Amino acid sequence: MKALILVDIQNDFLPGGSLAVPEGDTIITTVNQLQPQFDLVVATQDWHPSNHLSFASNHDGLKPFDMIDLFGIKQVLWPDHCIQGSEGSQFSETLDMNAVSAIFRKGMDPKTDSYSGFFDNGRRHHTGLSAYLKSKGIKQVYVCGLAADYCVYYTAKDAQSEGFETYFISDATKAIAQETLDFALKDLKQHQVKIISTKDL
Repeated sequence: MKALILVDIQNDFLPGGSLAVPEGDTIITTVNQLQPQFDLVVATQDWHPSNHLSFASNHDGLKPFDMIDLFGIKQVLWPDHCIQGSEGSQFSETLDMNAVSAIFRKGMDPKTDSYSGFFDNGRRHHTGLSAYLKSKGIKQVYVCGLAADYCVYYTAKDAQSEGFETYFISDATKAIAQETLDFALKDLKQHQVKIISTKDL
């Protein structure tokens, strides 16, 4: 049994959004075409309160992309994005959600960011995604979405650590920056995550 995880394909991460991933919208047709090949499709959704401490706007004198220590965790400060109930937090209207059996929201604790669909960045709390997949008999997990070098990367890494045979679909995701993508791919390979493209499916 294999599952496809759609990571954070939300308006704020698409062109015109507050934290747009370059060409992020170009993966959506591919993601839609992939879904029928899987036994299960789930989605993750960034879902931040407006007072989230990963937002630069909540720190006097700091700006987006500054680095801070947030309760012992290295944290990039982001523009406000995916605020609960906002238009930016919604899934793209062009994303086919009909086959999505469950949505796992993350980043709701204002004190901790949450890139992974499985855990917050401190790995103190889980979303329930791992237990859900295991309850459905899933053995293989395929990860796609936005952004390749942050939320897709950490979701794939955690899927592997949770015991799933994990695949990162390279042409069904886009990155914020090449440098961080290069690091992410190297680290995923070291953790036995398989990097594939849609033609390998």
